[in-house]
Amino acid sequence: MTLVIEGLRHARPNGFILDVPALELPAGKVTALLGENGAGKTTLLRAIAGLECPRSGTIRFDGAPLRTESLAFAFQERVFLDGTVRDNLDLALRIRGQRAAERAARITAAAAELGIAHLLDRAATRLSGGEQQRVNLARTMSLRAPVTLLDEPLASLDAEVRERMLVELPTALRGFARVAVVVAHDRREALGMAEHIVILRAGRVLAAGDKAVLLARPPDVETARALGLVILARDQSRWAVLDHELRLGRSDHAPVFELCVEQVLDLGTHAEVLGRCCGAIVVVRAALDAELPRPGATASIVAAHAVELPR
Repeated sequence: MTLVIEGLRHARPNGFILDVPALELPAGKVTALLGENGAGKTTLLRAIAGLECPRSGTIRFDGAPLRTESLAFAFQERVFLDGTVRDNLDLALRIRGQRAAERAARITAAAAELGIAHLLDRAATRLSGGEQQRVNLARTMSLRAPVTLLDEPLASLDAEVRERMLVELPTALRGFARVAVVVAHDRREALGMAEHIVILRAGRVLAAGDKAVLLARPPDVETARALGLVILARDQSRWAVLDHELRLGRSDHAPVFELCVEQVLDLGTHAEVLGRCCGAIVVVRAALDAELPRPGATASIVAAHAVELPR
């Protein structure tokens, strides 16, 4: 039950063009759309939902055109009708034709998943921004749609709730959605929630694939940077490495680079050595009892598990 996009081209009045010749979003995995502001993430999500009218292209789910009743969409803009939170959740389910007992069960389950059970009888107009976001998600999740689309689902949540939802939301989505797609502005959130990544740049797909594969073998520098990898150059070669895999020292088996140390921070549980390496700002984590360099010194750093990028 994959979702397949073919020949999608959409022009907006401001001159922005979304051009997706071919893209497949796999079933059974959460897909994150990642890219800078204006890359086309929300436009693509809205096109999948049928809220944009592309010049051309098809969107098919399980081999047939995607139907409205097969999808649910959590917008960035949170709109609620007069009445309680429960009333707003119930309305969405009534529109989908769910019976009263099923509606009640789904509302209870979604409220528990999103931690809003205590808000069900509160007026929807008397919610904080974070509460609105959780109710908005609960309304979408209660639909249990096989294609579920979430536009920046963790926005407006406080740090504690966001960290919890970073773990719990993907688990909930995998419980019912055949295809789940989230727009994430924050790279950490995208990588934390999804197994499949689509990187957009200026309305085009820069790269798409399994997260582990893209991190292990980024096809180019732009993709590596979009994934948050540190790019280091040595002897006409460019290497990509996760920042937490950089360490002080030397090695006969992994690339070694020189770091111009600018600052050393004692964070209580560990130290961080900050500096510049190959033109990039680098942070190297180290043990407090390690022999730490001083600011102004040059230190050797090992890029463990670094991947050499294609030239």
